[in-house]
Amino acid sequence: MSIFPPGPPGVFSYNYLIPSIRPTRAEIQAAANRTVPDVITPGLTLLFCGINPGLYTAAVQHHFARPGNRFWPALHLAGITPRLLDPSEERLLLEYGFGITNLAARATATAAELTREELAAGARILEEKVRRYQPGCLAVLGISAYRTAFARPEAQLGLQPETIGGRPVWVLPNPSGLNAHYRLEDLADLFRQARLAAETRRPEAGHG
Repeated sequence: MSIFPPGPPGVFSYNYLIPSIRPTRAEIQAAANRTVPDVITPGLTLLFCGINPGLYTAAVQHHFARPGNRFWPALHLAGITPRLLDPSEERLLLEYGFGITNLAARATATAAELTREELAAGARILEEKVRRYQPGCLAVLGISAYRTAFARPEAQLGLQPETIGGRPVWVLPNPSGLNAHYRLEDLADLFRQARLAAETRRPEAGHG
């Protein structure tokens, strides 16, 4: 059974994911450089790390909220959430053992606006955060940002040979709707692999 509402064949509608109050164009533009609070607590099974908040996300103050972003549908298809969550329900993720943070805190219209120095600084902060909160695994969403932030230009998608903060790291594709290289089903499959790997080592969390 499809999790999506009826629509033209092969066309997914994300309108039902949009928060009930849409930000205006002016509010979206005014959200530049704002931050969005992490969804995090100690001992998570898996901590997702985005690149940085987009303007729409910063305007509504909920992660991956821009219409068309496939993060929340991919979570559901991957078995991470029992139903499709609206971005405004993000804190329910904590009940399921998952959380969200970002490499860079400030919101921009595109991730390309971030400097190499910002990403490198974000990598150091992320490592400290992982050591503090001790998730079972970390999943970074965006291969290019990961390569730049951690100075690992040869990194590929999937489980990394290195750890961050003493925890295993998966690099997954950016779920933005602008990333045409991956279909939703492909994203969900990769998210599922990371989930299963994290759940396998979950009993070790807190002993690293």
